[in-house]
Amino acid sequence: MPGTIASTPWEELVSTALLGTDRRPATGGGGPAGLLDEAAVHTVRRRAGLLPAAPAARPDPAPADPRPAPPPAARRRLAQLLADRAAPGGPGGRRGTAPDLTELIPQWLAIANRRGFRAPAELLPALLDAARARTDLRPQALAFAGPRGLWLAGLNPEWRFALRGSSAGAPHRPSADSEAVARLWEEGLFAERVALLAAVRAHDAAGAPALLATTWTTERAEDRLMFLDSLRTGLSPADEPFLEQALSDRSRNVRSTAAELLSALPESAFAARMASRALSCVSPDRTGDEPSVAVEAPHECDGAMERDGVVAVPPSGRGERSWWLGQLVEAAPLATWPARFGHRTAREIVALPVADGWGEELHAAWCRAAVRQRDAEWARALLGAPSAPPSNGPGTASLAERSKLLGILPAAERAGWVAGFIAAHGLSEAFQLLGVCPTPWAGPLGRSVVDALDIARDAGSYPWSFSGVMGLAERCLNPAEADRLEVLTTTPDEPEDASPGANGYWSEAFQRLVSTLRLRAEMAAELTPP
Repeated sequence: MPGTIASTPWEELVSTALLGTDRRPATGGGGPAGLLDEAAVHTVRRRAGLLPAAPAARPDPAPADPRPAPPPAARRRLAQLLADRAAPGGPGGRRGTAPDLTELIPQWLAIANRRGFRAPAELLPALLDAARARTDLRPQALAFAGPRGLWLAGLNPEWRFALRGSSAGAPHRPSADSEAVARLWEEGLFAERVALLAAVRAHDAAGAPALLATTWTTERAEDRLMFLDSLRTGLSPADEPFLEQALSDRSRNVRSTAAELLSALPESAFAARMASRALSCVSPDRTGDEPSVAVEAPHECDGAMERDGVVAVPPSGRGERSWWLGQLVEAAPLATWPARFGHRTAREIVALPVADGWGEELHAAWCRAAVRQRDAEWARALLGAPSAPPSNGPGTASLAERSKLLGILPAAERAGWVAGFIAAHGLSEAFQLLGVCPTPWAGPLGRSVVDALDIARDAGSYPWSFSGVMGLAERCLNPAEADRLEVLTTTPDEPEDASPGANGYWSEAFQRLVSTLRLRAEMAAELTPP
């Protein structure tokens, strides 16, 4: 090799390579090949001359996870589901008859967590990647990943979401060492602090707000909001003093959450204040022949109302007085109203006509109050009979509000109400309601959904209008229904007025439904402990 090689400074070599040897010949000659030879020698010398870096401290070993690993078939299935999630998407268009594996990950994780398995170590990176991409997976994925998942998340900035998410397990009894508890609360990761707060709350109802109070003024607003929201579990009168103080928080979201939690305590001083305000606005109207409800909305939002969480400025398009009225009524205890209206039941009060067009606003506020206070009697009254047309129902026609009201009812009653709604009104307005029903769907509900889909197909309806319900059915129908649905996978003759090719699409959709149900049954069997 020529002696002049590597005599040129590295920076000049880089400049020559960028400009090209035609415009700036290499110092050592030899054209492009000579430039590359000189760069190669420079590279070897630069590497050989590097001093070894000081080794970084090794991370602590991963904590033990005593839960058993899933059976081999289940581990292979999870690897397949996670690999399919990361596979490049195919061209758009018809889905065909194959199950959508990505939609089965939540179900696989739910079964695995219910049966007490831990995540296989080799699949933790793919599992955390899936949870990073899909927030709906995070609670189940982090519970499955367990302490090793949190340990691994601490080593990769892309997985740091896990450190601010689920505590990955049920609360354990907190340490009897008060200094250790205080140290963990002040120095722990966010997930550790959430877990500690849950553990303290599970064993000492008054201890959680007391622990919160020690660092409350130094917490970030978003952390204060999440800690406060954790008090929903096990909310009791012991929380009232802390929540009253939170009404004066500098964050509007924190103040609003504190007011919401206080309104769920009917015996609280806050509830009494809101009840007094609401009673001054809503009263029986005795001027007509028939009993009705009179409404006189507030004319101002004073400082005391704002301090109690009433937002003074309404959203765009809302009137001030109706906005204030709704907030007062939803925060007042529902037990206030029977005495106000001659000891009528909730169903009888909701059925009363409301004067001057205030009915929609008043009923919507009662709906929010029923959800906030978890009052099943008022929820039933506001929902009415499932066969009643939504526009003429006793409470609200809003599907979003109906879904929240349904969430208060026991699981079997909820599913029965939605089954009756579908039987009376079909599927066009049922998608949101189905989302709050427990899974797998109970027999009557599953049959009502399948019957409605079959009726829609026979009527020649456009199949894509029901794709959302069909997707829900794939995830929520009982897998035992697969054999009964086999008859729907055939392609019957199309009616003359049907959409062209509709029955072919319907047949594909039912074939996919059946194959998905059978795959879900296989998944459950694979996760059966030995």
